[in-house]
Amino acid sequence: MPAITYVSDSGAAHTVDVPVGDSVMEGAVQNSIDGILAECGGARQCATCHVYVDETWFNRLEPIEEPEEEMLTVTAAPRKPHSRLSCQIPVTKALDGLIVHLPPFQK
Repeated sequence: MPAITYVSDSGAAHTVDVPVGDSVMEGAVQNSIDGILAECGGARQCATCHVYVDETWFNRLEPIEEPEEEMLTVTAAPRKPHSRLSCQIPVTKALDGLIVHLPPFQK
């Protein structure tokens, strides 16, 4: 399974194995990672799974689609150039080692 590292706003890093096909959000929820609320369960409706993708990984992700782009305009924490909704990042073998940074708050 690919290893995904979730870095909290305070700098604490938690690396967990996430099954291929799950989303980065599902990996966080299933492993009790603080900072990902995922209130809508991955339906692109709440923006409470907002993350900042590490710059070295951002261009390896599939491009942002319009519904995700719209939700990123209403995130609680400021949007940054590498912002994504973690529910929209499917885990693949190619993402082994992915690093995402959690914003200071989701609501």
